[in-house]
Amino acid sequence: MLDLNHPLEYVKGIGPRRAELLFKAFHTKTIGELIQVYPIRYIDKTTITPIRNITINDEWVLIKATIIHIELVDGRKQRLVVKVSDQTGIMELVWFQGIRYIGQIIEKGKEFLFYGKINNFNGRLNIPHPEIEKPGINDTRDFLLPIYPNTEALNRSGLTMKFRRDLLFGWLNELSSYDFPEMIPNWLMKDLNLPSRFGSIKQMHFPQNQKSAEIAKRRLIFEEFFINQCSLIAQKIYRKNNIKGYNFSKIGPLFNEFYHHKLPFQLTEAQKRVIREIRNDMGSGFQLNRLLQGDVGSGKTIVALMSALIACDNGFQTCIMAPLEILAQQHYKNISKLIQGLNIKAALLTGTSKKKEREEILSGLQSNEIQILIGTHALIEPAVKFHQLGLVIIDEQHRFGVEQRAALWSKATPLPPHVIVMTATPIPRTLAMSVYGDLDVSIIDQLPPGRKPIKTLHFHELKRTEMEALMKHELDAGRQVFVVYPLIEESKDMDLENLQMGYDRIFRAFPPPKYQISVVHGKMNPKDKESEMNRFIQFQSNILVATTVIEVGVDIPNASVMIIESADRFGLSQLHQLRGRVGRGAEQSFCVLMTGYKLSQDARTRIKTMVETDNGFTIAEVDMQLRGPGSIEGVRQSGGPEFKLASISLHQDLFKLANESALKILTADPKLENPDNLGLKSYLSKYITKNKDMSKIG
Repeated sequence: MLDLNHPLEYVKGIGPRRAELLFKAFHTKTIGELIQVYPIRYIDKTTITPIRNITINDEWVLIKATIIHIELVDGRKQRLVVKVSDQTGIMELVWFQGIRYIGQIIEKGKEFLFYGKINNFNGRLNIPHPEIEKPGINDTRDFLLPIYPNTEALNRSGLTMKFRRDLLFGWLNELSSYDFPEMIPNWLMKDLNLPSRFGSIKQMHFPQNQKSAEIAKRRLIFEEFFINQCSLIAQKIYRKNNIKGYNFSKIGPLFNEFYHHKLPFQLTEAQKRVIREIRNDMGSGFQLNRLLQGDVGSGKTIVALMSALIACDNGFQTCIMAPLEILAQQHYKNISKLIQGLNIKAALLTGTSKKKEREEILSGLQSNEIQILIGTHALIEPAVKFHQLGLVIIDEQHRFGVEQRAALWSKATPLPPHVIVMTATPIPRTLAMSVYGDLDVSIIDQLPPGRKPIKTLHFHELKRTEMEALMKHELDAGRQVFVVYPLIEESKDMDLENLQMGYDRIFRAFPPPKYQISVVHGKMNPKDKESEMNRFIQFQSNILVATTVIEVGVDIPNASVMIIESADRFGLSQLHQLRGRVGRGAEQSFCVLMTGYKLSQDARTRIKTMVETDNGFTIAEVDMQLRGPGSIEGVRQSGGPEFKLASISLHQDLFKLANESALKILTADPKLENPDNLGLKSYLSKYITKNKDMSKIG
C-alpha cells in the first residue's frame, strides 16, 4: 500500500540527493506533496506537425525529426545549434543553457520527438530549448502527455520528464479515492457539478483530452480557495465567539477633550466610520482584531491615536510598533504634538535608545506613568513589561514576523490585547479576503479636506530641462524635492541612471550654497543614513537624492516634488508609495516619472495608470492583473496563501464562489458537526496545524 507521507529520499529511483533537488525546486518532501506538483501544459503526442506546415501562429508544436547537423556557436553567449529534418522541411533548434547535458543525449542521424515554443529569429522560425524524447516508446496510453515544471539540475540528475511521468503514472495507479478523501460536502459538489477529488488529481496528470484537464483544474482551484476561506472564516467565527477581550465601554475625558478641542482638522466621514467600528469592537467584550487599510496620507495615525485614547480612558496602555526607526520617531513626534495638554504621556523606545532613557521608560511603563509606548522591534524584548497593556497597533504589518507579533501579545495579561494592524499598501478586496480573511477590515477611503491631488507627469529623457525647471521653481519657492533612483551602482545589463551619476548631475544643476543635497541609500551605515535623512527633515538640505529607502512612511509636508528616475523599472505599488511622500502640505505637489522612449507594454500600462489615477485600490487592482498577487507588497511575507493552481487575479469567479460556499456552510454549522461536514472538519484540522496557525495574533 502506497503511503502519501512516505519521504521521497526513500523512494526507489530517487534517493537522498535527488530528493534534495526536488525539495529545492518545489518544496516537496513526500510522495503526496510531489503528486501535487501539477503539469504546466500537455503534449498531444498524437498530433505531430510536419515542419513545412509550421507557422508563427502555431505557438507550441511537436515535431518528429532526424538530426542532420550539430554545431556549438561561440559569441556573446555560447549556444548549441541543431538542425533537424522530417523530409518535409528543415528546422533549427537552439539551446543557451544545459548545453553539456543536451550534447550527451542527441546524436547525428538519430530521430527524436521535439516539443517546444515557436520563435521568430531574424525572419526564420526556430525552437529554443525544446523538450526531447526518443520516439518508439512502448507507450500506448490514451492521454495527453504532461509537461511538468523543471530545472536543469533535475534533468542532469536523471529526474527527466519521462522519469517523473512514469513515477506519477505508477503511483496514481496504486492509489484510490481513499487516499484523497473528499473535503467538499456532497450536496455542494452536486450543486456546483464538481468531479471527485481523486478523479480530478488523476485527470490533471494524465487527462483524456484538454477539456477534461480544464474541468479537473477548475475543481482543484475551487478546492484551494474553498479550504483557504473555510480556514479563515472558521478562525474569525471562533475568535468572535470565544476569545474574550477587555471591555473598553467608557468614552472618557481624554477622547472627548481631544475630539472636541485638540483635533487639528475635521475628521473625514471615512475616519469617523472607522473609529465607530473600532469603538464597537472594543466595547463588545470580545477581542478586536482589525485590519486598517488606508491610502497614503488618508489619516491612519489620527485613527490609531483616538483608539489609543479610548484604551487610556479605560485605564489601559497602548503600544504602537513600526518597522523602521525613522517611522517610529515620526509617529512619536506627531503623537507627542497631538497630545500636548492632555493628561497622558507617550514614550519612544528603539534599538538606539540610551541606557538611562531605556531604564526610565521601563520603569514608567510598569508604574503606568507612560500610557502610550511607540517603538520598533525593541518593544518585544523580555525587559519591556507593561502595567496593563490593552491595545497593540502594528504599522506596516507585513514587515513583522508572526512570532514577533506573538511576543508582543504575550505582554498583555490576563486577556489578549485588542489588535489593530495598519497597512498603507491598498490591497484588492479579493486578495485581502484570501490573506486577512480572519480579520475584520476597515478602510479609510477618503483623503483629508484641503489636500490637493498630486499632479503626476510623465517626461521622456529629452524633457529633462523641463523637469529641472519645475524643481528650480519649487526650490526657489522654499520647498523641498525628492529624487529617487532604482540602482546604487551601475549595472552592465541595464542602461539605468545610477545614484552617483544622478547626484553629480543634480549637483551641477543646483550648486551650493543656495541648494543643499542629502544622499540616502541602502548601503550606507544606519547612523549616516539617519544623519542625512534628519538633515532633510530639519530643512538643512532641500534636495534628497535616494534609492527606495524613503518609500514607506517618511512625512515631510514641505516636500512638493517627487522625481522618479527610470520609473519604468519600478512596480506600480512602489511608484504609488513613492508618490505618497509628497502632497502632505497645503501646496500643490508634483510627481514626475522619468523614462526613456523604449517602454514595454506593461511599463506603458503602469505609467499610464499612475498618470490617470491616484486611487491606491485601483492601482493595486491593476498591479495584481499585471504581475499576480505576489506583487502586492508584503502579502507573501505576511503569510499569504501559497496556492498551487489558484490565482486571485485570474480566478476571481471561483474565489467568489468559494467564499460564498464557505460562508454558507460555517454560518449554518460553525463547529462543522453536521455529518455532511465531517470530511471538511477533518481536513481543516490538518490544514490549520500544517500552516502553523497563529491567526489569533492578527
